[in-house]
Amino acid sequence: MKKVLMVCLGNICRSPLAEGILKSKVNTSKIFVDSAGTAAYHIGNLPDERSIEVAKKYGIDITNQKARKFTVKDFDTFDFIYAMDKSNYENILMLARNTNDKEKVQLILNEIDADKNASVPDPYYGGNQGFEDVYKMLEQACERIENKLA
Repeated sequence: MKKVLMVCLGNICRSPLAEGILKSKVNTSKIFVDSAGTAAYHIGNLPDERSIEVAKKYGIDITNQKARKFTVKDFDTFDFIYAMDKSNYENILMLARNTNDKEKVQLILNEIDADKNASVPDPYYGGNQGFEDVYKMLEQACERIENKLA
């Protein structure tokens, strides 16, 4: 079974959306998808209501997710670790123990535009349109990831 981890800062906005979108595209008996945050701000909380709403708009239910913190053990569990932005990418790499760990980590938007190193903007402090924009970016990236895993 291939295992994919989506990572943002608090694990309540971007990474839960990415997890939900990818889960909706893949055979979950063959591909395990999870999400985490590099910070411990929201451990145990549901995703942000705005993430839940935008996912629901597209027929995806993310209300079964609970925020958790990224740990070094995730390098052993997951084959692919997708960071939502450069800051979280760097935070994940700081925990890497070796080259193998580092090779698992990439910026999710590089799936759309390789080596551009673009970040998914954090919609937390913005309005609903920010969540819609993030959803569309992640939808496109997850489409590429699905094709890669197939």
